[in-house]
Amino acid sequence: MFGWEFPPNISGGLGTACYGITKSLSSLKNVDITFVMPKTYGNENPERINLIGANQIDLIKSKIHLENLKIPVQCIGVESNIKPYTDPKYLKTLESTTVDKIKTSSTVDITDAILFSGKYGSNLMDEIHNFSVISEYIAQTNTFDVIHAHDWLTFPAGITAKKISGKPLVVHVHATDFDRSGGIANPAVYKIEKAGMEYADSVICVSNRTRDIVIRKYHISAGKCKTVHNGVEYNHTTELDNLPDKGNRKYVTFLGRITIQKGPEYFIRVAELVIKHMKEIIFIMAGDGDMYHEVIRKVAASHLGDHFLFTGFLKGSDVCRMLKLSDIFVMPSVSEPFGICPLEAMQNEVPSIISKQSGVSEVVKHAIKVDFWDIRAMADAIHAILSYPSLSRMMIKNGKLESANIKWEHAVAKIHQIYQEVI
Repeated sequence: MFGWEFPPNISGGLGTACYGITKSLSSLKNVDITFVMPKTYGNENPERINLIGANQIDLIKSKIHLENLKIPVQCIGVESNIKPYTDPKYLKTLESTTVDKIKTSSTVDITDAILFSGKYGSNLMDEIHNFSVISEYIAQTNTFDVIHAHDWLTFPAGITAKKISGKPLVVHVHATDFDRSGGIANPAVYKIEKAGMEYADSVICVSNRTRDIVIRKYHISAGKCKTVHNGVEYNHTTELDNLPDKGNRKYVTFLGRITIQKGPEYFIRVAELVIKHMKEIIFIMAGDGDMYHEVIRKVAASHLGDHFLFTGFLKGSDVCRMLKLSDIFVMPSVSEPFGICPLEAMQNEVPSIISKQSGVSEVVKHAIKVDFWDIRAMADAIHAILSYPSLSRMMIKNGKLESANIKWEHAVAKIHQIYQEVI
């Protein structure tokens, strides 16, 4: 299995889904998983799976030819305490910070292994290529029956592994570039996605909505495309003591990447409508992304700053703490292949409002569903939930029961059946 991230080092739902799938798969009888990713950090807890980082592969011992890799001449790393998204006030406190070390190196380090970042930076295409080169060696030195590649980042690795081993390939479409880009796909990404889907023996789509895009936009045969909805694993954290006193305030929460796909602008416009009628209300935006600073500027320009709280990226127990504080969860996504966050919110007893343009809307009944662009309907739903306690209680009760039955075990049973079919 090829993936790009694994908890706790995640950037979003892809890592969470990989963890849920591998954990449930590994509990099945006679199933052994080797999970390959660009970079391991050493703090992962893969439980019953074999976790391999491409950054651990020795190029000399593996006899991988450097000319097959894309390697820049030199990179300079400066280790410091400076963080991204630093405001001027915090930056002042760092002026006297001592730089610990400056290290100059090529992408190949002293042990002759590739220094993958495992991130989504400017050299992402190079890392995807190098990952596929390393995957050839991994496929040659491991015994397996089937290859499973998650999202376009790992499709080239999956194709390479299939070519070298002759084993069947399953690709898992968690999102397409039409989702991520707001409707206009990047040609380079589209080419990689389409190649992976065409070369695969089976294509898993996280929703019927995604399956329809794969068939229409990528021209993949319908018989090869299988819908397997995601599940959710409730984080039974015990670190929820000493939650702040909310007073009379109500909290409405957005959780996800702050990017065009997730609809943050609609969240702001909804807030503007609601605040006109309800003053004791705070809108939380949890996450980061390419629109982070733009959204902050729009909130300030709309004079809504007193009613907004930006938390930055959250994970693990911090997500649970935030949801426990929330009175409503809103997912106004323009295009959401699935969307695990509403299920997590429902498990944490938070009434949820979700976009009709989401895969999760196919599997839940006890959430209010609206079109992402219908800000008045969304504002009305928020006002109704906060104004009528009986409505809120009903959504909390039924939502928790419903989400508890949407499990990774059910998804994995379907995935295991797909494995059997392609084998």
